[in-house]
Amino acid sequence: MATSLSDSTSTPTLTSVGSRRRRRRETLTAWSFILPAVIGLGVFVYGALVYSLYISFTSWDLLSPAKWVGLANYARLFRDESFHQCMYNTLYFVVAIVPAGLVLAMAMAVALNRPLKGVAFFRAAYYMPSITSAVAIGLVWLWIFNPDQGILNTILRALGASYPPRWLESTRWAKLGLSIMRLWQVSGYYMIMYLAGLQNIPNELYEAAETDGATPWQKTRHITVPLLSNTTFFATVMLLIEVFNLFEAVYVMTEGRPGGSTNTVLYYIYTEAFQSYRMGYASAIAWVLFVILFVVTLVQFMVRRRNERVG
Repeated sequence: MATSLSDSTSTPTLTSVGSRRRRRRETLTAWSFILPAVIGLGVFVYGALVYSLYISFTSWDLLSPAKWVGLANYARLFRDESFHQCMYNTLYFVVAIVPAGLVLAMAMAVALNRPLKGVAFFRAAYYMPSITSAVAIGLVWLWIFNPDQGILNTILRALGASYPPRWLESTRWAKLGLSIMRLWQVSGYYMIMYLAGLQNIPNELYEAAETDGATPWQKTRHITVPLLSNTTFFATVMLLIEVFNLFEAVYVMTEGRPGGSTNTVLYYIYTEAFQSYRMGYASAIAWVLFVILFVVTLVQFMVRRRNERVG
């Protein structure tokens, strides 16, 4: 009887010990897989962020030791006319690209959200620019915008334009040219988002509206647009951040010219850091850009949350 009692009490103990050892072994195995990623993330992302914040309070040219200057780099931003011009240019691109890009993407999605012959080809064709190399796209559009041999001005001359724009060579037309190129590049990506959203709208809603005599515009206004509000919100946040970080097109096509009319904040950071070697000032600009994007995104989320409560 005593032996039986001893066995019954020791067996659960051995089982619990074995279970703890197995869980510990599984935990160690899991950590062995994720630890390299955690270390890399900590060193090369968060560590770099902290270091760049420190650098923003210094004067450093990569060669001599960094010299602490406090808030001097941030104070300089208020006096730097080149930075002001870059902010204006960036805001121009935001206003020109974000609303037009969302409207174009939604229109393309609505047009291709139907069982037409060859619709898969057109979806792929419109999406292709968003996954094509930005450098390759920039080179192609350099040829398109060429004022003498470019296809765009050739078409305009054929239509009767005696003096078509010199596009990327003109301070008046350069920003518009980059905006057109960027719209063409990103609209397909956001079209896919809207297509995914349209797939979740029940077809019965459109059938009921059609029975009530609703026109295609009324169905779009009262059914499609409201039910795609979540997609529109997400796409707006993503596209806004993307346009604020416009760099490749400027680097390949204009280098900020002519006369700084296409210089963006991100390209200005690049030139300050890797052409003028003012790493401290470039870091300060980068942190100001981060704060601007953070505030803008936060405001969007707050407005979205308030609208949901009101609705």
